[in-house]
Amino acid sequence: MPSVCLYLQTHQPFRLKNFSVFDIGQNQEYFDTSANKSYLERIVRKSYLPTNKLLLQLIRQHRGKFKVAFGLSGVLLEQLEESFPEVIEGFQKLTATGCCEILGETYHHSLAYLYSAEEFKAQVALHNRKIKKLFNLQPKVFRNTELMLNNQMAKQVGEMGYKGILGEGADYILGWRSPNFVYQAKDGGQTKLLLRNYKLSDNISFRFSCRDWADWPLTAEKFAAWIRGSEGNGEIINLFMDYETFGEHQWAETGIFEFLKNLPNEILKYPENNFQNPAEVIKLYKPKAELDFPNIVTWADTERDLSAWLGNKMQKTAIENIYSLESKIKKTKNKKLLDTWRKLQTSDHFYYMCVKWFADGDVHKYFSPYESPYDGYIAYMNIFNDLKLQLH
Repeated sequence: MPSVCLYLQTHQPFRLKNFSVFDIGQNQEYFDTSANKSYLERIVRKSYLPTNKLLLQLIRQHRGKFKVAFGLSGVLLEQLEESFPEVIEGFQKLTATGCCEILGETYHHSLAYLYSAEEFKAQVALHNRKIKKLFNLQPKVFRNTELMLNNQMAKQVGEMGYKGILGEGADYILGWRSPNFVYQAKDGGQTKLLLRNYKLSDNISFRFSCRDWADWPLTAEKFAAWIRGSEGNGEIINLFMDYETFGEHQWAETGIFEFLKNLPNEILKYPENNFQNPAEVIKLYKPKAELDFPNIVTWADTERDLSAWLGNKMQKTAIENIYSLESKIKKTKNKKLLDTWRKLQTSDHFYYMCVKWFADGDVHKYFSPYESPYDGYIAYMNIFNDLKLQLH
């Protein structure tokens, strides 16, 4: 009886202005308000509003048997509160059904875990307060930025009160094992692991509209048959993907909304199937085995590591510099300065500096406001130097 756990990551950063060397000491506004609103307006119209509406219809249609979990970054929620409160209202209607779970994460969608334990915990606490304020919920399961996971992280989030953590079902970690079970990390305490079935997830998020794909066109009936085919080789199918899959990455014209509309019915027509949210999965299923995550694993690119954000000298220099300011920033007790510094930690800024090519490179360019990764690095470092001037 495989359960289906559908998790949708929902995030957009505060993109930076193309800050030049001549702006240093002259212009302390780092974020491109106009561009950010323009990007978000398109995504709201094409993805968030229609998908929220459809998900609510599906929950009501199936009388609570259809369920979905969300990751909502704090920096996205800020932008929605400011410019598109109707999207917040949509998420509130969804969570009010009792069929939607919101996961814990870093408020700023950052890599703080790698550089500062104190800052990591502070951002998680900020996110918890935002979720409590907007949705009156307390996250029970954690999802670190881009599904970052290793043994120590599993242990740490367990000590912070979370019962489970999401991760990538990477082949080089699983070996012969299936991602369709609950696991625990080596030396990770009692924290349970929910690992993404990347093959099934990517069939929706990446391959759905690819006419060269052998399984195109993908129908809800075909996908449900694949899930049913895992019976006996799994207890839980974790479908984790970006929320923008629906309407933005896969346009409405591809039939993605029709697919989503039909999917719950096709899955639930088999009585042995059901939908469960992460916190429910953790209660239902015991860990099948212990897995060793000695190094950080993510869901990014073919490598499933940190190279999407820390794969070259530009990225490493930029991120090491911003975290080097932590003590000085916090000593100022200037809330605006602290908020700016934290928004500069958002992982997207470093993602835009990636110089990978081919398929991965196309993904890196998708939401980038820069002509090249080098432009992104130059703008970021100019802002960093201006921020240092403010501290002096």
